[in-house]
Amino acid sequence: MQSKRGRLDRFLSVALHINRKHVRLLLAQGRVIVNGDPAKDIALPINEFSHIVCDGQVLQCISPIYVMLHKPTGVVSATKDDKHTCVVDLLDDQLKKQVHLVGRLDLNTSGLLLLTNDSRWSEALMLPEAKVTKEYWVTLANPLTSEYVKAFAEGMYFDYEGITTKPAELEIVGSHRAKVTLREGRYHQIKRMFGRFRNPVVELHRHQIGSLTLDPRLQPGQSRRLTQQELQALDVPFAHSS
Repeated sequence: MQSKRGRLDRFLSVALHINRKHVRLLLAQGRVIVNGDPAKDIALPINEFSHIVCDGQVLQCISPIYVMLHKPTGVVSATKDDKHTCVVDLLDDQLKKQVHLVGRLDLNTSGLLLLTNDSRWSEALMLPEAKVTKEYWVTLANPLTSEYVKAFAEGMYFDYEGITTKPAELEIVGSHRAKVTLREGRYHQIKRMFGRFRNPVVELHRHQIGSLTLDPRLQPGQSRRLTQQELQALDVPFAHSS
């Protein structure tokens, strides 16, 4: 049985098929170990990563997983698709059953994509209040001018949603190439913003989320676990920091 955030007594009652009265007895007798320590409080907060043992029987032992993946173009940011390869298909069979996507990249967009089994972490990364920036390399069909920089910094109004995009940073790094930093992630946002100039996006690649940069050693389709240092640098709650 896997627990989400909740109380120890509720978890034990369901996992062991006993009532709350018996749960109190188990705790009083020191027969329940949570994260290496005898549990005494029936209302002890637990989550899906709490290590729970009763009478030597492991009731829950799940480790948090944090993965960076170099998404290739032509791969769908989904767990299932009838027409295209999904990003989870790029993972080994055991891992793909455990993780979910943190955000998404369009079919023809490549670059840094995160996956995890820690819902609190993924939710925190996606919250607007977290102000986690996302940095992209963009190649355009037509030359760029300083007008683009001003327009991106001011934000753009889109009639369909009735919203104005938050200020975005655009740095011109070549005649047809730019670095764009967003503080939000609206539907096809970068392509639509360049569309205002009737300048089609030829290539779009996300290489950074917050402080986390795509590992240059990862080839398209390859992935690896995040390090403890990388998780801490992102500055959002994660299981090991609980």
